[in-house]
Amino acid sequence: MSAIYKSEAGASEIRRRYLRSLDDWPVPAERIRVPTREGETFVVVSGPEDAPPLLLLHGSGANATMWWDDIAVWSRHFRVHAVDLIGEPGLSAPSRPPLASDAYALWLDDVLEGLGVPSASVVGSSLGGWMALDYATRRPERVTRLALLCPGGLGGQRMGWLFKALFLRLFGRRGIRRSVAVTAGLSDSPTSTALDHVVLVFTHFRPRTERLPLFPDADLRRLAMPVEVTVGDRDALFDSEGTARRVRENVPHATVRRLPETGHAILGETDSVLAFLRG
Repeated sequence: MSAIYKSEAGASEIRRRYLRSLDDWPVPAERIRVPTREGETFVVVSGPEDAPPLLLLHGSGANATMWWDDIAVWSRHFRVHAVDLIGEPGLSAPSRPPLASDAYALWLDDVLEGLGVPSASVVGSSLGGWMALDYATRRPERVTRLALLCPGGLGGQRMGWLFKALFLRLFGRRGIRRSVAVTAGLSDSPTSTALDHVVLVFTHFRPRTERLPLFPDADLRRLAMPVEVTVGDRDALFDSEGTARRVRENVPHATVRRLPETGHAILGETDSVLAFLRG
């Protein structure tokens, strides 16, 4: 059994539901498995073959289905590559090299080479935002545009949510549901399918406990490509004010968007991100 899951039965259930979602993918798509130094990486590719390439990097505890509501629109204009991050509950290898290293940049080198993509626009959310930013600071020539949603590595990482989540989990499934809602900033409505999916994953999946390294100012100042950063004012995981401030200070050409009454999960920004990606 992979160490990133609590049980083989739980891992099988997550994979089963993911494969079912892939069968219902909103647009025609290819499923590609790319060999890399960290193991096989799974990528869902949609959109015209001659369109500009776009790379999507999801957040922790997620997979390519994070982009379900965006893919139909974005794939009209781009060749979209939705990557399952290694070490997360998708179909990529369970490898988790240290975050404080160049391992993820080398891994993405392999992914892009395997896809035949020399450079691309990149959209990253949360952990995926950290990986996108890490790659852009190390390989600026390979990132044409960078769109970050609630990214890690800029503002401070909050830990108060962890104690609240651990307390709520004492109350069983209802407590787990509430703790996920509090952490992600999702509606706790009984009809929330998004929340149901996240609860399923975090019931069976072991998320990373390693803190995301903060990017030095000098690294951020190397970002010459167009950059857009979107944060929620009520993010329970990252200091949104600190994120916005550091971007404005070190990447003055970047666009910073702060969404009021919005938590860590930033949804419904399909058209806004598309407008940025199309310039």
